[in-house]
Amino acid sequence: MKYFVALLIIVTGIISLTNGFGLMNNRMLPEYADTVRKNYLALGDSYTIGQSVPASESFPHALAEQLNKSGIPMNEPEIRAVTGWTTGDLIRSLRAEPPALKQYDLVTLLIGVNNQFRGGCPREYAAEFRILLDEALKYAGDKRKLLIISIPDYSVTPFAAETDVRAIANGINSFNKTQQSIADEYGIKFINITPISRKGLKDNSLHASDGLHPSGKQYLQWAKKILPDAKKSLEQGDGYLR
Repeated sequence: MKYFVALLIIVTGIISLTNGFGLMNNRMLPEYADTVRKNYLALGDSYTIGQSVPASESFPHALAEQLNKSGIPMNEPEIRAVTGWTTGDLIRSLRAEPPALKQYDLVTLLIGVNNQFRGGCPREYAAEFRILLDEALKYAGDKRKLLIISIPDYSVTPFAAETDVRAIANGINSFNKTQQSIADEYGIKFINITPISRKGLKDNSLHASDGLHPSGKQYLQWAKKILPDAKKSLEQGDGYLR
């Protein structure tokens, strides 16, 4: 009888211990999974929002989804962008209302088309772009976690068909050269997605319904172009929420 009771206690203990591990698997592991998700801040304008396409098809969301598929768990991107914003608008927003976290595992910056569209001076743009890089670096914490994305060329869109498309293309080239020069100066990665946008000259499926902004199809191509450098950037982090 004594042996039976002792055996019963041992078996009960094993079952309790097993159930305990079961609770750990059901409750603790999901919590742990949350801690390894990476945080991504996307700074910009209408191209970052994904104007005229569902939010899920914007390039930051498409990039986060590609990173998830590649085995890097991502939180939903935090997007600081408004259609029509210039570099000055973004600077003022960041200073007036800082992003939610003090630091992110990945930061992208795509800004400047509205400076060009409004006839802005490249020299003034360069000065403000440097200020933005300094602001963005505060949230990246490391220049290797910051990616600069080139300005797409809207001269190939239906919207620009009746305008001086050559002047637009030359203006975009000038602003992108300014970006790349400053990126090289800072030692920050510059990713040129402009050639992808220019495929829209012969492929209307790369344009959104408004005839001006990229379609989800084009944003996905951007995301795949950015993906290798985004993965390298994320390798620099510790993988835990801050």
